[in-house]
Amino acid sequence: MRRTPPRPLAALLATAVLALAASAAGPAQADPPPPPAQPEIVGVGTAADQSAFNHLSTDYNAWLTASGDTTSARLFSWDQSGPSPIVPKPGATSITRPANGRDGLTALNATTSATLDFDRAALGPQMGELTSDDHVALAKDGIGWAAPAGGNAPANLSALDLLLIYNCSLTNWDQINDIPGYSGPDATITPVLPGYAEYDPLGHSPYFSSDTATNFAWDVDASVGPYSVLNPGPCVVDGPLDNEGTDPVFNSPNTLVPYSAGRYVGQLNGHTTASDAPGVLTLRSLNGLNPVNAGRLNQNYTATDFGYVLNDVVRATDWAASASDPLRKIFGSTGWLCTNAVARADLQSEGFQLLPIGACGSVSHL
Repeated sequence: MRRTPPRPLAALLATAVLALAASAAGPAQADPPPPPAQPEIVGVGTAADQSAFNHLSTDYNAWLTASGDTTSARLFSWDQSGPSPIVPKPGATSITRPANGRDGLTALNATTSATLDFDRAALGPQMGELTSDDHVALAKDGIGWAAPAGGNAPANLSALDLLLIYNCSLTNWDQINDIPGYSGPDATITPVLPGYAEYDPLGHSPYFSSDTATNFAWDVDASVGPYSVLNPGPCVVDGPLDNEGTDPVFNSPNTLVPYSAGRYVGQLNGHTTASDAPGVLTLRSLNGLNPVNAGRLNQNYTATDFGYVLNDVVRATDWAASASDPLRKIFGSTGWLCTNAVARADLQSEGFQLLPIGACGSVSHL
């Protein structure tokens, strides 16, 4: 997470904070530990920033302890995958472990703060959601695509290429003729998508159980233009969990898969597990833009249709409490996640782009 051009002292100090947070935080907690004596703020949701929340919760709780605060609610977050059902808080209602942000939102709306407080969301407010769901902005990410190093995929594909590949209209690398300097081999393309299904509780079609695949499909559609619909054809392989390249399916040199650019940067920064890692995959350019520049998300890329804001969804009734409310102290525009130097360094180390003060912690809803 270091930039190469010379910078003023303030920027160098910011980098020092970033490096300290990345190196000194220690291993993050994947699921909440045994119940502590303090109250808890607990969330579930998307895989996109679950590693970041493991990191952030560890540092937030350590910050409270170092400050001598023994009474404020501690922050915990449940991973997308693992044993199910789960009991999010001591004495809470047992729930099925949410597999994505939309499942997390359903669980949030079906329970009270005795069970859950927030949902990690990779999508903004959607038709069909409750107007009482407040989306609190956290950071920016970008959706791209990845393919095995040394494989047959080019270094760049257009959004139209990706639409046609996943709709199974382009099925061979030698059919791609719009990428300068690329002459694809006569080999069948194997497009991979993290799990998808035909039914969506909110009525979206097509529906993907993967938040990464959902953002990818919607962003490709938006980039290509009106009436474009990425509707997976019979050539598409139902793939592994979001943003990991260790699955054997990627042993084929002809595969490609949607990938969170921020998560990719975070993985390169060492925030990995045995399965949550890029493995053989490398992130590629889309529409001629590389999602990553100098080890960070490319701002020119996240300014396109392929950039999106990570949110934490809370109940409006919980958020409407006073500024001293635990949710606002953590997620609000003047809260720890948006203003604390260690928190902001954590987010950058995990690969995400910081939002300006004021935009981080802002609220949107239907």
